[in-house]
Amino acid sequence: MTIAGAITILTYALAPFMWLLIIVVIVVTGLHLLAYLRGYQITRYRHRRTTLLALIIGLTAIIWVPWLTHSSLGYVATLFDWVALLGAAAATFLVALLILQPLSYLISFHNDQ
Repeated sequence: MTIAGAITILTYALAPFMWLLIIVVIVVTGLHLLAYLRGYQITRYRHRRTTLLALIIGLTAIIWVPWLTHSSLGYVATLFDWVALLGAAAATFLVALLILQPLSYLISFHNDQ
């Protein structure tokens, strides 16, 4: 399979979820902008509980991503299937971290005042 063929398949696979991706981008951008205006710096602020919660959410993606795609873990048989599932779990962890870190900063910033 060529790279163009893989991109075509990926485009068709993401098409039903495009509205969800757009909403996530808007939420993440809005949270980061609001937190930045209140002093948040992505490279300096770390909250261990938030990171742990994002990791748990990412690991649970191994269970609910096949369910979301109307599949099951029994169908994850090949190496490529496992790589795709672990990639989805890693992406879920990253999105959860990008949402939860500025959110925890805003909550702690609000409590400090």
